[in-house]
Amino acid sequence: MLRQCYDYIKQEETPMNTNLALVRADILRLPFASCSIDAIHAGAAIHCWPSPSNAIAEISRVLKPGGVFVATTFLSTPTNSGLFSIDALKPLRQIVGPVNSSYNFFIEGELEDLCRSCGLVNYSSKVQRSFIMFSRQKP
Repeated sequence: MLRQCYDYIKQEETPMNTNLALVRADILRLPFASCSIDAIHAGAAIHCWPSPSNAIAEISRVLKPGGVFVATTFLSTPTNSGLFSIDALKPLRQIVGPVNSSYNFFIEGELEDLCRSCGLVNYSSKVQRSFIMFSRQKP
């Protein structure tokens, strides 16, 4: 995937991609100094991470003040349905617990809370059915 991305980037030389690095790394041990990265994108990845809270804490560590974290993932249910709203599902998820799976699916409020607990602010999101794109910023 990284090779494909580099090939795509090389097709057009712009100021934006001259200072760009694509890095393959362990999300729980990012190989960057604290407060050194302007932006991080995690595309369709959070649901695959073994410990999303530790991963987002690590992202927060390496982001510069004002740095942005943008991510996409899948929600366990659409949040715009009254029957399956965040408030309606929270008690059920507390009783039943997470579904045994190799993936972690969230409701939107959990993603917002997770980012907030890791020190990220200015939550913004766009939801389409069970797909969500969201962003947070390091203060």
